[in-house]
Amino acid sequence: MSSIDTLLTRLQQIQPVGSPTTAPVTRPVQPQPQISNGKFGELFEQTVRDTQPVKFSTHAQNRLQHRQISLTDPQVARLEKGVTSAADKGAESSLVLLDNLAFIVSVRNRTVVTALDQAQTNSHVFTQIDSAVIA
Repeated sequence: MSSIDTLLTRLQQIQPVGSPTTAPVTRPVQPQPQISNGKFGELFEQTVRDTQPVKFSTHAQNRLQHRQISLTDPQVARLEKGVTSAADKGAESSLVLLDNLAFIVSVRNRTVVTALDQAQTNSHVFTQIDSAVIA
């Protein structure tokens, strides 16, 4: 028998990998953590943002004081609810109408930028807002 015949005979005796007579090699599958700042990050930021109280800028505080506007706790709660509603809709800068008052609010920062009473709202055009909320 030649060396080639011997080699062919041996090759025929070798079982191919993954054949039914050999057990397949398995490795334990480690679940990969799903780290995504997409949904989780958005949800986290929204939760943090929505739990923050509405702030009043220095300009808004001056306007409230100058125009002798005082807000009750229920009015502040309605203002905060209006800002949250605007944020849920994706607004960035909103006009919030509350009773006879108007507030321009930076929704992203939850900050009242300015405040007007009914006398000032009658003669104003509101620009650079992307939404209006009646609270």
